[in-house]
Parts: sequence; C-alpha cells; structure tokens
Amino acid sequence: MNAAAPQFEARLARDAAEIRAAQALRYEVFVAELGGDGPMVDHGARLEQDRFDPLCDHLVLLDRGAVVGVYRLMRGDQAAEGLGFYSASEYDLAPLTASERPLLELGRSCLHRDYRGGAAMMHLWAALADYVQAHGIEILFGVASFHGTDVAKLSQPLSHLHHAHLAPPALRVRAQPQHFQRMDLLPADQIDRKQAMLATPALIKAYLRLGGFVGEGAFIDHAFNTTDICLVMDTAKMNARQRGLYTKVRG
Repeated sequence: MNAAAPQFEARLARDAAEIRAAQALRYEVFVAELGGDGPMVDHGARLEQDRFDPLCDHLVLLDRGAVVGVYRLMRGDQAAEGLGFYSASEYDLAPLTASERPLLELGRSCLHRDYRGGAAMMHLWAALADYVQAHGIEILFGVASFHGTDVAKLSQPLSHLHHAHLAPPALRVRAQPQHFQRMDLLPADQIDRKQAMLATPALIKAYLRLGGFVGEGAFIDHAFNTTDICLVMDTAKMNARQRGLYTKVRG
C-alpha cells in the first residue's frame, strides 16, 4: 500500500471506526479474494462481520494509520458472558473448557496482500504475546483454513497433520459429529511430507513451529469455501526457542 518502508503499530482497535476498518480488510481477504460469505456479510459496504464481533477484542496492525492486519481475540470470560466461542459451532471444545485454564480464541487472522511474507505478522504476534501475558492466558486455540472444500485434494496435508501433529488427549478437541470429516485420509507411510508441507498454509505452519497441535477431524465450511482445522497451543509447553519465535519482532 505504501512504497516507503512500513511504520507499523500493533494494538487493540480503539473505536468503532477501527473495527470497521478491520472488517473491511477481512472482506477483501475472506470474501473478495477467497470467495467466502456469511449471513451478516455486508457486500454493499464491503464488510465481513458477524455476531461475535461486538464481544471480542480486535487486534489491528496499522501502517501509518491504515489497518493492514487483523486478529480477532476472545477470552474465556468474554465467551462466558456472551455467545460462547465461535469455534464451538465447528468443534467440541469440552477438553479446553474442562481444563479451567485461561483460554484465548484466535480468529479472523489476515494481512493485506501487500504485507504478506514479511515482518507484518511478527509485529502482530509480538502484540499478541503482550496480550496473552497481560491476561494470563495459558491456552490459545482457533480454526485455521485450507482454501477449498475438496478434501481429496487436501489428503496429503490433512493426513500429515493428523499423523504428526495431533493434540494430546487432554487438549484434543474434535470436529462436531454432524460435520466430522476424517483427516487420516492416507496412512502415514503414504504421505509425501514435502508435498504435504507445501500444501499447508503459511499460518498453520507457523503455529506448528510454535509447538501447536491440531484437533481431531476437519470441518468443511461451505459458506467460507474452506476446509477448517482447529489449532491448539499450550503456552506452558513452548520451549525457549519457540517462545523466542513467538515474542521477537523481526524486521
């Protein structure tokens, strides 16, 4: 968006105008680019929004005042006072809620196309790390997506995630039974790991490098034209190297 070097600022949205700017970016990414839709999407105003937005904190990345990155955050106390977690419509979150540990749901993460592959996500993560520390969060989770709904084309990455990164039983959320899609589409010895990783979105790979796990089963989201998985990260189990990746901003 700007030819000059970016001047990033990452913080929580301060007013309705900044939340609206976040929703506008979400529209450009999730609707215009990826073909998503939803009951509250405003195509006229080009806003991707839903009923959870008023209950959440919106972490925004700004470059000279323009919103170029977004994370939507919902703590356990916010979910308890409102509609519950967004992810609960896709996954049974009982293992997480039963833990009685402080939870944070991450959602609607996106960057403007001009800021992908650089330092922008690191700035968002640094601000997220501050938020996690300030609120004493122990478990982070949320759905992440593969583009498209043809699971046959995703058999390599889904199977790799299932066999190599399945969450331990105590944190193993499971796709809701009426929408459960098996991820173990191939046996472990038939997985081409290189091909599987190439087909895995960068954000999912980043969470795996941070020590994240995946829940059992995928969810086919026809409205958003995606195949969703649930990622879970226990901050107590992050080693020093992973914690450094999570908290350090790289220019």
